[in-house]
Amino acid sequence: MLTLEEKDENNNDNGSNGNNGNNKTVETFFNNASNVNKGTADEYKKRLRLFARFINETYSLSLDELVKTLIVEGYGPRIDPYDMFSKYIGWLKKGGTMSPRSIKTWVSTARHYLETLDVEISPRKWQLKVKLPRIVRTHKEALSKEDIQIILNACSSPKLKTYVLFLASTGCRATEALSIRLCDINFNVSPTTVFLRGEYTKTQTDRHLLLTYETTEQLKAWLKFKYRTRNIGYYDKNTRTTLNKAVTPIMNNKLFIFSTTTENNPNLEYLYTTFLMAFEKTLDRRGGKYAELEDDNKRRRKITLHSFRRFVKSTISDLGFADYSEYYIGHQGSVYWQRSPREKVDLFLKCEPYLTFLNYGDLERKGADTQTRLEVIENENRELKENIYKIMEMIQQNPSLAKVKPEVLAKKIR
Repeated sequence: MLTLEEKDENNNDNGSNGNNGNNKTVETFFNNASNVNKGTADEYKKRLRLFARFINETYSLSLDELVKTLIVEGYGPRIDPYDMFSKYIGWLKKGGTMSPRSIKTWVSTARHYLETLDVEISPRKWQLKVKLPRIVRTHKEALSKEDIQIILNACSSPKLKTYVLFLASTGCRATEALSIRLCDINFNVSPTTVFLRGEYTKTQTDRHLLLTYETTEQLKAWLKFKYRTRNIGYYDKNTRTTLNKAVTPIMNNKLFIFSTTTENNPNLEYLYTTFLMAFEKTLDRRGGKYAELEDDNKRRRKITLHSFRRFVKSTISDLGFADYSEYYIGHQGSVYWQRSPREKVDLFLKCEPYLTFLNYGDLERKGADTQTRLEVIENENRELKENIYKIMEMIQQNPSLAKVKPEVLAKKIR
């Protein structure tokens, strides 16, 4: 079943009359908004095209004609904007493909568009006359380290496994990770660094990531697999036989590392959809709580690619580095929290064991070292307590010893 957006795109491709005459206003609107980035502009255009389709189906008007009807006295049929938006909400609900949160967002975009073009909409009347669907907030599934290990082991391809591990160790947004190229990774430093280009980040700000040793090794393994020599079969029309030839892809530093193409970069939205579908299939194979859906619309999953971002933020915060966790996942954070690059690396190294999932040998070795240190500390504490008890007994038997330095009494005990 096609969503409303997909139907709208099909109509555009087929030259549907539903959107003819609307592009002029929409394009002018975004050409004048110089501070809107391309990704946001594309999303708003998609929303406005759907709104234009509703206006055409309901009132047989284009967006240009609608605006004139609403702001020019005596032009065309009189339309009540509040009644129009109420019908628009019902129209979106009838499609059955949008959650209440999505409907609220798309209606808000259409309202903002009309207000920008001087259509008067009273906030008080809006509140009284336009009833938006109620948003029911659901509990977000919390992932544990064991859950992530199970998901990683269930990944059917090295590409998906590398991508999921990258998200789970860096806390990146899904499309931010997909935008990384080979030239953005510096394997010559320790820990490995990754440069995120601001044009692909939500905050439109460049930033650098630090990779765990485990993620670094997995990335190297994936790149080795991606550019491996492989045998490709092809049909020879002359001999009418199927032949094989060895092909080694040429490494291109400008290509997305998580793309399997070796010639041109694919569309980032298409690449995201491909990974999302593969990830959801992995969750379905695991079944149980991994395949559960949220209760509000039975379409959105409890575990999503964004769940790894929440895990990273929570893990680092629980270690006592709340400000660093904001910096690590790319939030603005406090303007007063500033650290030198060396200090940031030191903080990362403290968090690294908690962001390592499949390097069992390293985890066991560090666990053994930690256990040994704990045992040494426990023995020292036990010995100190025993010495204190003995000193207290000596003072009770001879009160004059209370004036003697504790160091001297400890030497007598030994």
